[in-house]
Amino acid sequence: MKNILVALSLFVGMFVHADEGMWFLMFLDRLNQRDMEKMGLQLTSEEIYSINNSSLKDAIVQFNGGCTAELVSSEGLVLTNHHCGYSAIAELSTPENDYLTNGFWAANKQEEMKPNSLFVRFFVRMDDVSKRILDKVNDDMSEEERNTTIEEEIKKIQEENSEGGKYVVSVRSFFQGNEYYYFVYQDYTDVRLVGTPPASVGKFGGDTDNWEWPRHTGDFSMFRVYADADGNPAEYSTSNVPLKPKHHLPVNIKGIEKDDFAMILGYPGRTNRWLPAGGIDQNVKFAYPAWVKASKKAMDVMEKYMDKDDAVRLNYASKYAGVANYWKNRQGMIDALTKFQTAASKAKNEKKFDKWANKKKNEAYVDVIKDINDYYALTNDKARHDNYLRMVFRGSKYATLSRGLGRVLSKYADDESMIDKAESAVKDFLMTSDLNLEKEMLSEMLSLYTEKADYALPQSLDYYSNTLNMPLKEYLDNVYELSIFTSKERMEAFLRIPSKELLQNDPIMLLSDLLIAHYFSSDSKIEEAEEKFDRAYRLLVDGMRKSGLSPVIYPDANSTLRLTYGKVSPLPEDKRNDAKENYYTTLKGTVAKYQPGDDEFDLPQGLIDLYESKDFGPYADDDGYMPVNFLTNNDITGGNSGSPVLNGKGELIGLAFDGNIEAMAGDVIFDNKLQKTINVDIRYVLFLIDKYAGAKHIVEEMTVIK
Repeated sequence: MKNILVALSLFVGMFVHADEGMWFLMFLDRLNQRDMEKMGLQLTSEEIYSINNSSLKDAIVQFNGGCTAELVSSEGLVLTNHHCGYSAIAELSTPENDYLTNGFWAANKQEEMKPNSLFVRFFVRMDDVSKRILDKVNDDMSEEERNTTIEEEIKKIQEENSEGGKYVVSVRSFFQGNEYYYFVYQDYTDVRLVGTPPASVGKFGGDTDNWEWPRHTGDFSMFRVYADADGNPAEYSTSNVPLKPKHHLPVNIKGIEKDDFAMILGYPGRTNRWLPAGGIDQNVKFAYPAWVKASKKAMDVMEKYMDKDDAVRLNYASKYAGVANYWKNRQGMIDALTKFQTAASKAKNEKKFDKWANKKKNEAYVDVIKDINDYYALTNDKARHDNYLRMVFRGSKYATLSRGLGRVLSKYADDESMIDKAESAVKDFLMTSDLNLEKEMLSEMLSLYTEKADYALPQSLDYYSNTLNMPLKEYLDNVYELSIFTSKERMEAFLRIPSKELLQNDPIMLLSDLLIAHYFSSDSKIEEAEEKFDRAYRLLVDGMRKSGLSPVIYPDANSTLRLTYGKVSPLPEDKRNDAKENYYTTLKGTVAKYQPGDDEFDLPQGLIDLYESKDFGPYADDDGYMPVNFLTNNDITGGNSGSPVLNGKGELIGLAFDGNIEAMAGDVIFDNKLQKTINVDIRYVLFLIDKYAGAKHIVEEMTVIK
């Protein structure tokens, strides 16, 4: 209890503007409840988070490990973003039944489709174990000893709370290792596609509109969670039944107004609000530029082949979308962090920290800033190199083959009873990969890497380029000619006659191993600096909290459930938006962007017909327009995609799906004036399901507040 009170005092001691912060549910009553009530909340903290009774948290799930989703019916119906369901929809699509392009709505539960791998994670409870863990360590330990001790205690906590494997237990570090909490989850793996709008609606605006406002995107898709007859998680079976959730969200279609209360529950992936100035500088000048250049190269290669073949387009659609999203994000981060001089601002605050640390009573913090800056100075060039190489791995399946298909075939070569797994792995690789694309991807990404990384190269590339003076293209042409993995026939021949020796000497396997080993390699200077850095970063955060110098008082996002609250909130007037006020968009604006046949701005004729006839059903605003997207000032980041936007009664009014380019630095610093969350209006979602798709039975399954 003492430890919790200390943590709360550190939180409360320097409260921030209401729309900033990603808050733990277990502390809402003490930290946020009164503030939220003043803004319009009508629920108690117990109605939001309860261990023993149903509450809002029981309707919120992590979707497939990377997004958020919510239960919207008593029959396990799940709502999330279109881009969150993108990979599952693409997997289920074929050139003959292209659900990704044309959309899909199951007429009944029997038509709902199960992707190969998809799960949702329910949050059960959390608790503070900071004292238990930190009592096991002391200042005399090295960082390695400290981490080993902490990991041992974490394993015990996870085992104690898993109830024999019933639950997934995760112990997470917060405030850079100064606090620890455990989270208990339950996973359901039988999750089936119920419906999706066509890509021309769900991805309307494409890369051009990504991170931009005004937006006109119907970014949603729907799934259903299935369980066994007792409501427990179960592997896919036709005998499974729709899950009866403890709570599902009612859907409110009364509409929104400026300054309405809005809160979002979800799983924000990663923020770096505590990042030192040196880390920001390293990202802006070394890491992110490499990411941007390499991402664009990978996109160009994929696009070349995707444009020629529908099957390739479907196989690589999700990967392309992910790379494109980060390409624009990282460039936006560079621009925003540079414009707002965020590193310089942080550096000024760190000078104040140094003065505070140099007081006699703060001797433990004296060298903190020096050790941090020394580390970044030593690793700047490596950060650029690592991001170029990281994008080789993200772009090329061949670059990581030794950890994927190659590993499966290695096990098969040792144990031929694994023939079924080996055949399945080869089949999956061939079905989801275009070998010509993969060869060109590896060639182009390695060419960029060797040209731009300006750092020590992996031994094999260095040997061929510098010792043999062989052009990279010639070297890779030899690799492709000799590897079994560049030929369907050679892979199938290996399945018939497996050879460990052949695999060990396969040139792509060897190259993949060397690339991965090189990425994780280090030297004694960096390891020594990293040891000091880890300790210094932990002490910086600890000292910033104790000194009151940090403007941030909440922990960084790390894919754990958080609540953020604020209001429906406009940006300054934008002439591109036809709406009366710049906090919402309309179907009129969508149709105004329409470009027939364009990859990003095409629209289905049925939607245009509904607009022209003004056939909006009960989903139109009182002023007669069909709402599409709206803005709030909630604090979110990647991972919040698909998160429910809720009114003061806990009713669903929209889905969060994006941020705005004006505040692209939001993962590092929150801008109270410009940072917004872009949301799909729930009325547009229901309009598309009911009036456009004709799937009224899905709407009738929900609890709709009119």
